[in-house]
Amino acid sequence: MPVEVKETPAPLKRHDSLFGDAEKVSHSKHHGSQVSWMRTLSLAFQSIGIIYGDIGTSPLYVYSSTFPNGIKNTDDLLGVLSLILYTLIIIPMLKYVFIVLYANDNGDGGTFALYSLISRYAKIRMIPDQQAEDAEVSNYHIEAPNSQLKRAQWVKEKLESSKAAKIVLFTLTILGTSMVIGDGTLTPAISVLSAVSGIREKAPSLTQTQVVLISVAILFMIFSVQRFGTDKVGYTFAPVISVWFILIAGIGLYNLVIHDIGVLRAFNPMYIVQYFTRNGKDGWVSLGGIVLCVTGTEGMFADLGHFNIRAVQISFNGILFPSVALCYMGQAAYLRKFPEHVPDTFYKSIPAPMFWPTFIVAILAAIIASQAMLSGAFAILSKAQSLGCMPRVRVIHTSRKYEGQVYIPEVNFMMGLASIIVTIAFKTTNHIGNAYGICVVTTFSITTHLMTVVMLLIWKKHVIFIALFYVVFGSIELIYLSSILSKFIDGGYLPFCFALIVMSLMAAWHYVHVQRYWYELEHIVPISEMTTLLENNDVRRVPGVGLLYTELVQGIPPVFPRLVKKIPSVHSIFMFMSIKHLPIVRVVPAERFLFRQVGPKEHRMFRCVARYGYSDSLEDPKEFAAFLMDRLKMFIQEESAFAQNKPESNNSIEVSEDQTRPRRSTQTAVYSEEVIETRLSNHSGRITSSRALNQTVEEEKQLIDKEMAQGMVYLMGEANVTAKANSSILKKIVVNYVYTFLRKNLTQGHKALAIPKDQLLKVGITYEI
Repeated sequence: MPVEVKETPAPLKRHDSLFGDAEKVSHSKHHGSQVSWMRTLSLAFQSIGIIYGDIGTSPLYVYSSTFPNGIKNTDDLLGVLSLILYTLIIIPMLKYVFIVLYANDNGDGGTFALYSLISRYAKIRMIPDQQAEDAEVSNYHIEAPNSQLKRAQWVKEKLESSKAAKIVLFTLTILGTSMVIGDGTLTPAISVLSAVSGIREKAPSLTQTQVVLISVAILFMIFSVQRFGTDKVGYTFAPVISVWFILIAGIGLYNLVIHDIGVLRAFNPMYIVQYFTRNGKDGWVSLGGIVLCVTGTEGMFADLGHFNIRAVQISFNGILFPSVALCYMGQAAYLRKFPEHVPDTFYKSIPAPMFWPTFIVAILAAIIASQAMLSGAFAILSKAQSLGCMPRVRVIHTSRKYEGQVYIPEVNFMMGLASIIVTIAFKTTNHIGNAYGICVVTTFSITTHLMTVVMLLIWKKHVIFIALFYVVFGSIELIYLSSILSKFIDGGYLPFCFALIVMSLMAAWHYVHVQRYWYELEHIVPISEMTTLLENNDVRRVPGVGLLYTELVQGIPPVFPRLVKKIPSVHSIFMFMSIKHLPIVRVVPAERFLFRQVGPKEHRMFRCVARYGYSDSLEDPKEFAAFLMDRLKMFIQEESAFAQNKPESNNSIEVSEDQTRPRRSTQTAVYSEEVIETRLSNHSGRITSSRALNQTVEEEKQLIDKEMAQGMVYLMGEANVTAKANSSILKKIVVNYVYTFLRKNLTQGHKALAIPKDQLLKVGITYEI
């Protein structure tokens, strides 16, 4: 007699290497696309205090840097003002606000964001640690080049197959980083010195040396308070800079009306042609001072992660541009009547009743401009660690409310010392401005080149649009750069020397880091030999949990065999732990860990890759350990569920033609009693097996809790890297001296990871590369 039986649903699909929460994570939207207008206006207000301090204080020194030898013809002011206005329109407004900002990496901007964006679409990183599971992270957003656009596919293949192209892109990235560090060093020097110089208007007896000493005292204060952070940076700085913009706009409008409203003719670009015709080479050289009007432009892109595109567009076009444009026009109108005041244009043009309020706000604005650039430099350097460009140093997150507010003690000390030395050595803003301009324009040029790659590979824009972008902006930046380079001996050499040193150190560290990774990869112990390794060394299992840190994301690192030979004991639960930075801004905690079983299950040895974005911060050791063990138990649960629901190949049922065949659907199937008895018997066996598996899983979870209570020990390989005897002299210098010096004198890895000293065990090993 037929009996109705409900067909069991299909087995669960396994999400390999990821735990269950990952599938619940929604993909992030376009940066700022879901933000309300009230929130956008609030962000626009906050952005005033964070990203416009530098470009907003440029009126302090632009005219004095453009006319270091005085104004020969007052008509030159119209040409210079026209150049200033159109430079502001073309570079910050058209290039950055309306184009570059859209090349953000899930909301984050800057040179590293562009590099990471490119590295997701093309394998251009030097270290082969890419895993297929990385593309499953919800923030990854990788999109394969359209097959219809062969150009994008061709660019991808060329980048991946050309070692030279990889080196060029990496070099551009670290050059941009070096220039930003230089910018962070020079911004405090030139901003503070320019602001403090105004005091001589009311105290003419002060010498330039005394002004320099006052500036040095303020600089010392700025760098000393960095460790306290800027927890309320947005709403604290925004009102001050807003007052500053109101003041300079009001003073500019006053001078425009009182002295010469005719300077508005400068909107006619013909005055630019007349200026160059009249001055020739001198006009070309003056571009090095004019370009200082756009200092801090890169900050709009680099600090985008705190805001959104629309907020930056509103604040720039609605507040910054009108304010600084009025200020520059007012100064030009004033200088048409008093050209002899060009060395100190800003303070000379202030109406007497407004001098002291403006002076005080100018000092505060200079401090804020310095603070913003320093915060940006710290953030970029913290990202540089994710590329293996510098040693793991302790990155202190100074704000729980505002992301990206970090502090690096070693870098702060070196930048502060360099800024003070520059101020004392150069004494005037003219020489500092020559060095400053090179940092600014070089960064512009690097962004243009990386943006061109983004347009070719990712945006897949029409070739005419890409050519226009590259030719127009690239040629303008090249003209400015050529002008600044003409002042190489007058201070322009400083950023080149500084960048050369920083780039050399970063390149040396990265080179050895990559060579060390390849050495470990070539000397890994296959997982299949794990049992033999443990048996041959008579390894005992001791209570507790052991974490062996390694750069490798696959295989057993060569330091492990050395560990078991020297100390033939392994913790009851042992894990090969890799800290890996993906080329994205951040990884949601639910997708943090990838797990693998290493060897037989009874060994209880695992491989774990902890994945972070380049803006993510590492958790506190206790929080990390608890989170790790929780996810390990979840992984064991998932492995059991997968094994339990795995379909068997021999469980099909043969039935005769007159019987109704089973169908994989939710509909009711009809079977004969013999078939039902067979299936019920199999089902009963599966239930028994399922209960046994569940009991085993619970026992494993209890064991993890028990071993965790015994304590966790962190093991790290202390690798002494040396060059082979037959290596070149240059390689020996880089490996044996430069790399070793950096490794020994900067903060070590366990401090960067905040590992408690009483839980740390180091294993020494030597690599010859």
